[in-house]
Amino acid sequence: MSQPKSGFSLKKQLGRGKQIAGMTTTIAGGMRTAQRIGAFREPPRERLPRYIQTFCRKMAGSFGVTVAQVEPVPQHHGLWVSNHVSWMDIPVVGSVSPAFFLSKAEIGDWPIFGRLVHAAGTVFIKRGSGDVGSVTAQIASFLNEGFSVIFFPEATTTDGKKIKRIHGTLLQAAIDAGVPIQPLVLAYVNKDGTLSEELPYYGKLTMKASIKRVLDSKDVTAYVLPLEPLDPNGHTKSELTNKLQQRMQDGLVELHSRVLNTPLAK
Repeated sequence: MSQPKSGFSLKKQLGRGKQIAGMTTTIAGGMRTAQRIGAFREPPRERLPRYIQTFCRKMAGSFGVTVAQVEPVPQHHGLWVSNHVSWMDIPVVGSVSPAFFLSKAEIGDWPIFGRLVHAAGTVFIKRGSGDVGSVTAQIASFLNEGFSVIFFPEATTTDGKKIKRIHGTLLQAAIDAGVPIQPLVLAYVNKDGTLSEELPYYGKLTMKASIKRVLDSKDVTAYVLPLEPLDPNGHTKSELTNKLQQRMQDGLVELHSRVLNTPLAK
């Protein structure tokens, strides 16, 4: 009885090793590209989106996740938002959008990854004690310079079945900069057309356990559906928050109806 279990464990370990090797190769390639285009000295933000998209697509692929656009994702300037299911959302969304991510400033000090985050033109947020206004102003300034930003307004991850209550504080940045809000929704789907239970990272699941589950998953596709943008002109932050909440909820239902083999129970 022990042999099948041992064989299964060995197969699983080999699969994980192959994916980790792919991830390492992708990171090394990203470092070489960043060096070649001078991104370690000063990130060339006008040129970076296409490099970031390629890197993110390869990173998702190294974990065995294929990114598919249900409809072509527009590449226009704006404040981008997405539902939040997993840490995998970053390479998935990064592979289809022209936006730069937000990051806590201390992440920029991490070894290797911190250098890549800097080279990717990430918007580093200097967080004070509850100083949301400062964060909003930093994002608005970045948007005014012509660069797009993306964030996850649910402020936490979910099981991917519904949109939690979104927090619209940072939408003020779109109002201040006068740029559209571009929402998109994503879903992780197994080969048999069911919603993946391995990709979501939420609840009491640890990061280590989540990474193992992702490495052991097979044939998962991350479907991305862009939604109609919101024009912030003439609307308050509260109005935009309510509109965005409804648009993302309706959008996720539509996405599920288009990529799952059976609708989710309400």
